[in-house]
Order: sequence, then structure tokens, then C-alpha cells
Amino acid sequence: MNVVKTSLGRRSFFKASALAGGGLWLGFNGLISCTANTAEEVRALPTEWFQINGYIKIGKNGIVSIMSPNPEGGQNVKTAMPMIVAEELDVDWESVVVEQAHLDTKYFTRQFIGGSQAIRQGWKSLRMAGATARQMLCEAAAQTWQVPVEEITTEAGILFHKISGKSAGYGELATIAAQIEVPKEVKLKALKDFRIIGTSKKNVDGLKIVTGKPLFGIDTKREGMLIAMIVHPPAFGMKLKSFNDKVAKTMPGIRDIFPVKVMNDDYERQFFDTCTFPEVVAIVGNSTWEVMKAKKALTVEWEAFSDQMMRKSGFSGPAYDVSVPAGLESTSGHSANMAALMGKPAQVARKDGNPEEAFKRADKIIESTYHAPFLAHNCMEPMNFFADVTEEKALLIGPLQKAELTEQTLSARLGMPLEKIEIQMTRLGGGFGRRSYAHWVLEAALISQKVSAPVKLIYSREDDMTAGIYRPMYSAHYRAALDADNNLIAFHVKTGGIPESPLEENRFPAGAVEHYLAEEFTINSNLTTGSYRAPRSNFMAAVEQSFLDEIAEAAGKDPIDFRLELLDRASKNPVGEKNDYDAGRYAGVLKLVREKAGWGSGQENVHRGVSAYFCHNSYVAQVLDLTLRNDKPEVQRVCCAVDCGIVVNPDAAKNLAEGAIVDGIGVALYGGMTFKEGVPDQNNFHNYRMIRHQESPKAIDVHFVQNEIDPTGMGEPTFPPTFAALANALYKATGKRYYHQPFMAEEDLPAG
Repeated sequence: MNVVKTSLGRRSFFKASALAGGGLWLGFNGLISCTANTAEEVRALPTEWFQINGYIKIGKNGIVSIMSPNPEGGQNVKTAMPMIVAEELDVDWESVVVEQAHLDTKYFTRQFIGGSQAIRQGWKSLRMAGATARQMLCEAAAQTWQVPVEEITTEAGILFHKISGKSAGYGELATIAAQIEVPKEVKLKALKDFRIIGTSKKNVDGLKIVTGKPLFGIDTKREGMLIAMIVHPPAFGMKLKSFNDKVAKTMPGIRDIFPVKVMNDDYERQFFDTCTFPEVVAIVGNSTWEVMKAKKALTVEWEAFSDQMMRKSGFSGPAYDVSVPAGLESTSGHSANMAALMGKPAQVARKDGNPEEAFKRADKIIESTYHAPFLAHNCMEPMNFFADVTEEKALLIGPLQKAELTEQTLSARLGMPLEKIEIQMTRLGGGFGRRSYAHWVLEAALISQKVSAPVKLIYSREDDMTAGIYRPMYSAHYRAALDADNNLIAFHVKTGGIPESPLEENRFPAGAVEHYLAEEFTINSNLTTGSYRAPRSNFMAAVEQSFLDEIAEAAGKDPIDFRLELLDRASKNPVGEKNDYDAGRYAGVLKLVREKAGWGSGQENVHRGVSAYFCHNSYVAQVLDLTLRNDKPEVQRVCCAVDCGIVVNPDAAKNLAEGAIVDGIGVALYGGMTFKEGVPDQNNFHNYRMIRHQESPKAIDVHFVQNEIDPTGMGEPTFPPTFAALANALYKATGKRYYHQPFMAEEDLPAG
């Protein structure tokens, strides 16, 4: 059992836990919205609910309500985070009610999802929250029964003093516990004593989801609410010139049509303030159908914009200038620009040894170039948000990944102090990055402010798909040098993207090769891009792991054995000091997947590919089995091994892995956005191919490495390896390497 320090007082503990927990603040301020501190103030408050801290409320009837501070986007944090609290609180999970917390920076910090960090960042502070509440209840029992607190034990929400035979439910002593001073230190459970963590618990919203209860932003309804939609330029590189609403404004149900300037020209954008079209046209009416009809009747004239320079704040560093070039860009031009820069010297990000000399003396050189297109997120629930902005306050309700950061942008744009802005977070109907960039939230707020009425802004599928925010376009060129004994002696990667580089120069095989060179370049664009499930890793894993298979084949080695050979070198005699992975854990998932997949004992006409990658602090290896039917691939099975430390909720973790694998197969085979003169070629599912049910793997096996390491990411790490596992299996099936994504379009790449 670990002993951890808390602090001396309620308010100081609130601050200290933020430091200790890495991003989640715990408040001990009486009831929600109250700041009572003294025993007299606590006694004067209603006694039905006593908030033990910012995460926990205990009712007189013993029901425990645990606040889930982070948005829920399908990654199941709304279940997993309260499980961690409930474990240390030592309460019966069946007595727990989970509530979605609204944005409240007084109680919480880092109240957002992204980077698969929710559980990792919250692990310690969530445990401390539960343990602290439990200790306060124990002290309340000790005071009531006049016995030493060391003699008090707990189990499933009951306090016991076994010597005297006394017992009481948590609810019976909640009033007294609320008056107890925060202890200076608390004891955390030993991992062997966990009863909730490590067991599978059903999604707390599961029943509501399948019965159609209003959980999502698009479900929001309020008295007097109007519907709004926007019209944005048809091409990237264009801006609003004028519009004619003479016909549209007279149509039934239409209240108003007007331009909306989303962000002021001189505004220093925060990191997630990405907005392709700073000015749009808003149509406001009584119903969605009426607004959609008026939108079609609106006549809008657009014009090209000039080169722009904007100031943007770094996520964790200084502000920097962003260049947005003018012009109507096409996929053909993008590809030509990438190819031109690939043939020129690039910025060196890491260099070990003397790779130039090693390549000169190589017995064999393997060389390949890979390409991947822009990708659209295509969340099941298109962008939407409710806004009710008055002179007194702003109420906003909807799906948002980074509400804490968006609130600051809203304050600046609306000219309203933070304390007058309330953001209520709904369940996300898909996300993984798209809902981090909240320009549509600003649009909703500004529209509501203009019409002086509550408004729900809804994006059509076409609005969402043609307005950004995309996964960047990437390209990578790899070279590898083998000596006469087929040992890898040099490795060179040059990669770049529009508009960012995907390079992770300190990841494997860096550290495993004596002579190593990593270079990168970028190309500016007026297409807006942003986070996409496992940013950058979703490309680098695909191409790196495909190329490693090429090297293994050239060396005459088994693909898994070859990777393990490199990882053994990185473990025993690493090159460099900045390698960002643990070679032993990396090798561990490869060995586990080799065992569970039965590698080496394949079936006739079943073709196998392997891949492994480290990102978001977790390690994943996959073996994918496919067959060909009428020359089309059918994925029969994917075996997946994961090392993400302690698994909080095994079923939920498996679900995340399964979803990521299906997603990865679909994107690898079909995903891609192309452009002609700034206009997206794809604008809905009729021309942006998604994976279909019958194309999903027939079976997915997920296996977790058992250890006692603190939990790490699960929402994203199982996505990147899927691309290369599929590509390597396709090679075994067809004898052809796949260098362009999407794989099914390689024979007919769009000209753009």
C-alpha cells in the first residue's frame, strides 16, 4: 500500500493535486457551486448531498455520484475514470452513479480529451480523490464511535469497526465526513487488492445509447430555439465577396441571413483556433428543412484571397507566425511539390554515426517511397452546437473535445468574461481530433448573439467534409543499407507533409542502427489540417513498418525475428540517448503477438502481415490474416497485442482496439481527399468510401501484456500499426508492395 501526501487544507489540496496528478484538479469546496469551509458553514448547507471532493458526492441513501470531468467521445472515459475513483473509495460499483461534469476550471484542469492522455494523466489524481474521500469517511467513523481511525476498515461502501462490531454505510456518515479536515496523507490500495480496476464494467451510457436517449449535442432542444446553418466558400483559397438573399429571405420559416466574421483579423489564435474560412454566411430559421431549402436558394459570390500571415500561440511554447498562401491548390500540384522537395536536401532532425559512408560501403541498398493523401474525419454526428448568448451570459451545449481552451477563445471573441460563459459538454458522436477545432462553436455563439435568440447550429455532411479539418498529406522516402552478412548497418528516412512533417525522429528504429539519418520538410497550404486519430503516427507507422518488411525480405529474415533482432540491439547497446521507446516492452508485444497468432503455422491461401509500433506511451503489435476473393482482399483475423500498462476496463479497452483496427483497415483501403482548383473532389459518402460491415475482419483477438505499470493510451495506439499489417499481408497475397494510400485506388490515382 502506497502512502501519498495530500496537503494541509481544502483549497491548498485543490492546487497540490493538480501538480501531483498531472492535469486533473480536485476541489474540496463543500457542495457544487458552494465554497463553504468551516464546520458551521457546512452544517448550514442542505444535507441531502455532501460533496466530498470535486469528483465525489455521497447521498444519505449511500448512492455515490462520481463526476466524470472529461468529455466522452466513445473511448469510455466516462466509465473508466469513475472506476478509478470508486476503487480507492472502496465502494460497490452497483451503487455508483456517473455524472458528466460541465466545464468548470475552478474544480478541474485539463478537462479535455486528446492524445490518449485522459487515463494516463488522471490516474494518480483520480486515485487520490477516492482515497482521500475514503480516509475522511474513516475519520468520521472513528470520531463517531470514539475509536482509533487505524481500526476502521471499509468494504463496498460500508465502514467497519470489527472490534466493537459497529458498522455504517458511507451515506450515514457523509454529513460528518464533509466537516473533516483534508488529511495530510492517504494510503492508496496495493494493486493486488483492486476489485474494480481490471474488471470489465458496462458503458454507463450504454442503455441510453441503444434506447435513443438524448445524449448527443444534436439532440439538444430548448424553448424558442432556432436552427442555423452556414455557407462557406466552395474552394480553399477563396473568401466571401457578396451575397444576394432576396429570394432566400422570403422563404417560409426564415428569420435572418447575414455574414459572420468568425475570427477578427488581428486575433492571435490559440493552438486549436484553426479556421479555414474566417467569414461565412449564416441562415437562421425555424426548422432544419426550411433552413436547408433557403440555403440552396442563396446566391453567394466568392473571390480569391491574398497571401496571409497570422499569429498563433503554441500549445506549450511561444507564439509563432503561420503563412497561409493564396491560390487554388490541386492534388497534382501537391504531389509535384512533394516530389521536388524529396529530391533536395532537407532539415536534419537526427544523425547518428556516418550514414553517408555506410551507404557507400553497403553490400545491398533497399529504397522505397510512400505517399498518403489528406483524410476527412467523417464523424458519425456532423458538427453542431447550441448557443444562447445574451448580454448577461453565454450558455453553450454540445460535443467538444477541448472545452477549456475553447472557452478562452469565446471570451475573447464575444467580449465576455470567462465567468459569464457556461459550456455543457455532451457525448461526442465521433471525434478523435475533429472536435478539437471549435470554429463552429464560435459560429453558433456569434449567430445567437446576432439574432438575440437560442440557436442550434448544424453542419450538413457536405459542410463538414469540405471545410477541413483534414489529416495532412504526407510522403516519405526510405533507404536501408545491408552488409555482406545481411546486417542492417544504415537507415535513412526523409519525410515531409502538407503542411506539417510527420517525422518522429527518436522512435524505432532509431537507437537500433549505428548509422541513422532522419530528415524532414514541410509545404505551406491554405487547406486546414489538424489532429487525426494518432496524429503523424498513423502515417509513420504505416510506412516504417512496411519498409521494415522490405528490409527483412532483402536480408532473408523472418519479419518478426528481424524486428526483435533490432530491438535486442536497442536494448543491450542502444545508439544515442534520445530514443523515446522502451525496447524491452516493444519486443514484448511482438513476442506476445507471435505466440497468440501462431506465427509460422499459417494456413493455405491465408496471407499474413505483421506490424508493431509505439505511440501515445503504449506498445502495439498486430498480425493480420487475409484471403483473396475475386482478387479483392478479405480480412479473416487480426491478432493484436497491447502493452498499455494496467488495464482499467478490459472490455472497453478491447472495444477501443477493435474499433481502431476496423477504422485502420477502412482508411488504408479507401480513405482519401483529393482537390482540383481548391475544390474537394469528395463531399459525401457516395464519393468518399468508408469501410462496410461485411468488410470488417471476421475475428479480432486482443491480448494485453500483464504488468503493474501505470496506464497509458488506448484510444489511438492500436490504429497506426493496422495500415502496415494490411500492406504486408497484401504483399504476401499479391506479390506487390503498396506504396500509395488508399491501397484500393493505387491503380487509378486521382489526377487532381
